[in-house]
Amino acid sequence: MGAAPKNAQTAARTLAEFAAGLRYEQIPAAARERARQCIIDTTGAALFGSRLPWSKIVAGHARNCGGNGSSRVIGTDLKVAPPAAALANGVCSHAFELDGLRKPSAGVHPGAILLPAALAAGEAQGASGKDVLTAFIAGAEVMFRIGLAAKQSTESLGFHAPGVNGPFGSAIVAGKLLGLNAAQLTQALGIAGSLGGGLLAFAKAGNGAMVKRLHMGRAAEAGVVAALLARDGYEGPDSVLEGQYGYLESYCRDGDATQFTKDLGTHFDIVYACLKRYACHITAHTPVQSLQELRAEHKFSGDDVVALTIHARHKVLSHHDIREPRDVAGAQYSVPFCAAIALYYDVNDPLAFSEIALNDAKVRALALKLKVVEMGHDEKGGAWATRVAVELKDGHRFERFAEEFKGTPASPLSAEELQTKFMRMAGAHAPAAALHAQLTALETVADCRTLAINAA
Repeated sequence: MGAAPKNAQTAARTLAEFAAGLRYEQIPAAARERARQCIIDTTGAALFGSRLPWSKIVAGHARNCGGNGSSRVIGTDLKVAPPAAALANGVCSHAFELDGLRKPSAGVHPGAILLPAALAAGEAQGASGKDVLTAFIAGAEVMFRIGLAAKQSTESLGFHAPGVNGPFGSAIVAGKLLGLNAAQLTQALGIAGSLGGGLLAFAKAGNGAMVKRLHMGRAAEAGVVAALLARDGYEGPDSVLEGQYGYLESYCRDGDATQFTKDLGTHFDIVYACLKRYACHITAHTPVQSLQELRAEHKFSGDDVVALTIHARHKVLSHHDIREPRDVAGAQYSVPFCAAIALYYDVNDPLAFSEIALNDAKVRALALKLKVVEMGHDEKGGAWATRVAVELKDGHRFERFAEEFKGTPASPLSAEELQTKFMRMAGAHAPAAALHAQLTALETVADCRTLAINAA
């Protein structure tokens, strides 16, 4: 790698040209539908998250530092400057592990990063719902490809992947809504590359996991800042992705630069967006689902279990085998702890992963004694595949393999299931039903400032 020749067609330039030129009519119906579902789901997650203490801290920060502006903080009556709104709404969206990502994983969180940027910039401009949806998809296509280029190596180096790839996606979203041309979007990407961050130290420290929520907010905020600066003439390196000391060289190991622009404009990667079913880290979803199903089928509870073994991929052992979490975020990040919760609680209720379970002596004891074993390389399934083996006190043994769960592209939520989840998350929000109707028909919304996201 080295400095790109002047006027070379770098990856950032190609991505910026694609995003600047993308029109709603060019987007396949399946891609528009998946993006709309992601927006609906993330909005519900943000409304749920806005009630939580860590979100309220950041909303207070936005109030104190965001000044008077046109961009709303979800679930509140605050209107602040776009970067401050993006920060607060990103934290709300990721506040309780309810927001979605991509399957197969690329270390990206489209909803919690792109929607806050879209709302922040869109409200500043009075953008239509169709414009918001188009910008959201443009940002997803860029961010997903950047995440794929890392080849799952970012987090092995200790960086939280969406914290470093997220600013690129949110810069595209905000920049497109602010009316930036391709040259300005290229500069926004160059700036965004210097605004990423987020360490996985919380996964090993045993404390401070609240900071994980901040990574999405900072990624959303960074993209809005990058777009605003680029609009005003600020510059950044256009070799920021593949060049020396750029994204691949600094945040990744043995990355693949061809992924940055692969099938750009001919394949819309947003169709791989994945919606979460449970309020826990994505690596816990298949064992949690398997245990929930086994409980329902065979009528047992955690008190009946004498042994539990979770067979999973290496990343679960290296990053998510946390046996004694000290806070809710750490519990949600822990596969064994979430599995133990699944044997005692109704995991369809987000509050199953709250302080109550964190302090439940039975859950804590089971999380300590269960086994987590690395799956063999010859076993089928991708990064999220697991096999659980349960042994009961009466001698019965049950085993279940799972690679999909309700919400993945291969097993999508129906419109009714998505609405049920949305209302469960947003039920305390007085205009929740009206907001769901608006989002379902997002392309008909003339001005996104009319979306019922603020406190009634």
